[in-house]
Amino acid sequence: MPTLYVVEPGARIEKEYHRLLVTKGDDVLLRVPLRHVTQVVLVGRVGVTTPALHALLRAEVSLLLVRRTGKLTGRLLPPTLRNLPLRQAQYRRNDEPRFCLEVAQAIVTGKLRNQRVLALRILRHRPEADRTPLEALYAAEEQVAGASNLDTLLGFEGSGARAYFAIYQQAFDPTWGFTRRVRRPPGDPINALLSLGYTLLGHALMTALEAAGLDPYLGFFHAEKYGRPALALDLVEEFRAPFVDSLVMVLVNRRMLQMDDFRPGREGGIYLEDRSLRLFLHEFGDRLESEVTPAGLGRALSYRKIFEVQARRMANVILGKAETYRPFQAR
Repeated sequence: MPTLYVVEPGARIEKEYHRLLVTKGDDVLLRVPLRHVTQVVLVGRVGVTTPALHALLRAEVSLLLVRRTGKLTGRLLPPTLRNLPLRQAQYRRNDEPRFCLEVAQAIVTGKLRNQRVLALRILRHRPEADRTPLEALYAAEEQVAGASNLDTLLGFEGSGARAYFAIYQQAFDPTWGFTRRVRRPPGDPINALLSLGYTLLGHALMTALEAAGLDPYLGFFHAEKYGRPALALDLVEEFRAPFVDSLVMVLVNRRMLQMDDFRPGREGGIYLEDRSLRLFLHEFGDRLESEVTPAGLGRALSYRKIFEVQARRMANVILGKAETYRPFQAR
């Protein structure tokens, strides 16, 4: 259980010797050795005691406070700034337009390739599906290398994404009401699951980047905005399809989630009920620890380790130890 998700309203994290306890009232819901935990995520109305906070800091275990939508409210981290020379190099590289464009091209290429892999899998399993968007997806992938600036690159990425989602939507029964990607607020259950998954994926990549000594808020593809982890969002792109999109397909098409697992939100949109949110977080955590063999790596690694590999690859490019950034490529 490297990531401990706590969703139960009114629950609290406590410390007992070298263990973390999840309690509610006088009941102990869970006991877990602290050494087995790399991150704690509190969702909604969940508390934590001061001794537990000190234990997490000493163990260098990050604590995230998130809303039910997955949006980050705050983070608790040890007061250390790792690898200052790397961060200084990262800030200098951010001022080099050519470097930013080359890294962004690699990221978008990885994203579109991985979308193509999942799109082809969908089409193999659904021979009745419309294949015509596949041509536009291939075209967008081929155009990326010729982008002369980030705005042009964003255009190619956008056209590829539209083609991909035209295929991806066919992976679901029409009764789910998923016809296109809608971000805020998500108007149907599939979009709600995608948004939640992408947000949690961003949190996981922030942790990997910080472990590598990088600043997750200074990116090369996404524009920097206050409070926006641009570099983490950069790396999210290449993992959207193989990690989140495929997970959503499994949960929905295997009927692990049903239409009645969702409810309208107070500010519009559709969100998971408590029980279903716990299931989603459990499956998301299991996928983090599941092993895959990326193209070109030659050995199986968990997704969590692969995130660390990609963070180190980014660091090596920034420091000039590698010529180009190599994105994750699904098989």
